[in-house]
Amino acid sequence: MWNQKQLMLIVWPAFMSACLLELVVFALVDPLDLHWSGRALPWSRQGVYTAAFFVFWAAGLLSGALTTLLRAPMPKVSDCPFPIAERPEDCPHG
Repeated sequence: MWNQKQLMLIVWPAFMSACLLELVVFALVDPLDLHWSGRALPWSRQGVYTAAFFVFWAAGLLSGALTTLLRAPMPKVSDCPFPIAERPEDCPHG
């Protein structure tokens, strides 16, 4: 579906934005102060940093992939909808 260049145009900015978001979030929040369902997270600081980074990266990947998918050209009305073997002679792109 996507070639290597398109994938890198999604993965690299997502990685860089995850790095920046990680710096900003954890400059303001101490991972040991985080709670889930009223309980402190049982992870170390490094564990929280790692999990958060991959969550941030996944969000960036999803955003970039959806943007790339929505930018894909729509099929033209004049394109022939039939499979190659069943196309009539007057069908475009035959």
